[in-house]
Amino acid sequence: MGFVTDALDGLAGLPQPAVLAVTGAMTLAECTLGVGFLAPGETALLLASTTANTLSRFLVMWLVVTVCAVAGDSIGYYLGRRFGDRLRASRLVRKIGQQHWDKAGELLRRRGAYAVFIARFMPVVRTLVPASAGAAKLDYRKFLPASIAGAAAWSALHIGIGSAAGASAKYIEAAFGRAMWGVMAVGCLIALVVYLCKRRAAARAAEATRPDAEPALVGES
Repeated sequence: MGFVTDALDGLAGLPQPAVLAVTGAMTLAECTLGVGFLAPGETALLLASTTANTLSRFLVMWLVVTVCAVAGDSIGYYLGRRFGDRLRASRLVRKIGQQHWDKAGELLRRRGAYAVFIARFMPVVRTLVPASAGAAKLDYRKFLPASIAGAAAWSALHIGIGSAAGASAKYIEAAFGRAMWGVMAVGCLIALVVYLCKRRAAARAAEATRPDAEPALVGES
């Protein structure tokens, strides 16, 4: 059995509640103001989604991730509501880039609540839009439906990609595993031959440039 298949089977063999708990926690952190830059929730979600190999697992993971994403958005919203535009000058936003905060605010001014849905699929900006929406005093009754719709679509997309990628990886490795190992073996052999040839050439070059032995002294008369 190949390395990829072993890894995916090992992940799938973990208790599903544990996988869901970790995935949900990472998603919550990824969707909370700025924490997504410290917690790679999207990457964790794609990896965990390889275990969603049945419809029931897909639906449960989709529900958990959607709820956690909405919760993260809501935390960001209330932080923005509480601290307002002072967040722009915070160390965290300065580290992310104040231009992204400004871009989030401009998107909200142009699109209103719809910006919350759009931003879900925009890197960097999406982690700032909820807080920016709170700072802009966007009505939570308008914010929440847009957040739910965006989170549901975003989670379904990523879980679908992860699930399909896991199935494809197993299929490819099963179909071409032996051929791939053969290609790798040939590649290693070629690399070894090239290395030995270069080493031999370097040794010859060093021998050619080595000072000649000291000439024999002419005998004295």
